[in-house]
Amino acid sequence: MAQAMKIAIVDDEQDMRQSISQWLALSGYDTETFSSAEDALKVLGPDYPGIVISDIKMPGMDGIQLLKKLMGADSTLPVIMITGHGDVPMAVEAMRVGAFDFLEKPFNPDRMSELAKRASNARRLTLDNRALRRELSGGTQIMNKLIGASPVMERLREDILDLGQADGHVLIDGETGTGKTLVAHALHAVGSRAGKKFVLVSCAALEEEALSKRLFGPMMPEDSQLPAIEEARGGTLVLEDVEALSDTLQARLLSVMNEQGTPAETRIVAISNLQEAGKTSEDVLRPDLFYRLAALRITMPPLRQRGEDILTLFTRLSEQFAEEYGCDAPQVTAQEAAQLLQAPWPGNVRQLINIAERAVLQSRRGSGTIASLLMSDHEEMQPVMTTEGKPLKEYVEAFERMLIDNTMRRHKGSIASVMEELCLPRRTLNEKMAKYSLQRSDYL
Repeated sequence: MAQAMKIAIVDDEQDMRQSISQWLALSGYDTETFSSAEDALKVLGPDYPGIVISDIKMPGMDGIQLLKKLMGADSTLPVIMITGHGDVPMAVEAMRVGAFDFLEKPFNPDRMSELAKRASNARRLTLDNRALRRELSGGTQIMNKLIGASPVMERLREDILDLGQADGHVLIDGETGTGKTLVAHALHAVGSRAGKKFVLVSCAALEEEALSKRLFGPMMPEDSQLPAIEEARGGTLVLEDVEALSDTLQARLLSVMNEQGTPAETRIVAISNLQEAGKTSEDVLRPDLFYRLAALRITMPPLRQRGEDILTLFTRLSEQFAEEYGCDAPQVTAQEAAQLLQAPWPGNVRQLINIAERAVLQSRRGSGTIASLLMSDHEEMQPVMTTEGKPLKEYVEAFERMLIDNTMRRHKGSIASVMEELCLPRRTLNEKMAKYSLQRSDYL
């Protein structure tokens, strides 16, 4: 369950502070009150985990001055201003400076709750995106997110670093569940736009009229957002399910792209999630739009092509779920490792995440097998195997690597403990760790 957002209430009148605080606390918010703008500024920093409600008229620093200070520190912080009856000029000034919205005294508490909810949702999205951007801002963090030592994953990481430094529009395609949105975040984070806006719009989630307004405007007066193409100015606009754009919206998007200079004022990263058999993004997009987007292109590798990455991912995911559920991660047998490697994985990494969680839950109950989970996901496929076989040697090596990796991780890099559990002499363990590129320092 998401943690309750904070609400900072700034008002020099004690009764007003208390009444607002009590009402919002009943709505589930974590409130804190300040009797002056000066006191509030000691707490309200750029990453404040919530929103602000402030009176405009206060002795000393007034609400407009406070708002300017807050916008200077973090322009995305939602600030709701409380104005006196008839103070229209002040309300207009507050909106011009950057206020999220305003309430006019005497205000309806339900209206305040509604505004607080909208502002909190906007703040949560901003903080989530900011946290992910920071997580992906360095090469090491990106490699940790994009797990895998297979050649296709090595190439993917190289492509992200190369295209991230380029400034053209990008098309990301591939099967569902392969991590296309994560790659879009990574492209933004490693490039020159890392500190700028990252705006994501799902084209399949809105009807055409609503999508047109969200992308290009005009927005209604009550809308707090700018059109996405304006909101992302100078940064990156990610269009999920770009194939869902109608011919009309495709033409309008192309027109906007053509109007921009070089380098583009707003970088477009289009994600294609086509699931129709035999269809590609080239089949459904206008040729001129397709070639503009596909000048820089990343095609995500399906999980079945990633070899022993499957076992590495399964191990990491099951450990995470085991920690979350307070139990031990299931131990994978050689037969189960082969079954994981042989499964066709039509749902890719998303499906593997689901299997790992269910494996942990059934292990906690002391029943079930990984094979049964795979079969339940593919009842129409008998047996659950890929059409391409692998040499026995590859299965054995993949399982061996996974076993050493898991044991090293469990014993936090203690060579003596790993030797004892696996009944291996020191020299043999060293040779196998070198063979599988396993470094003791990674487990300390």
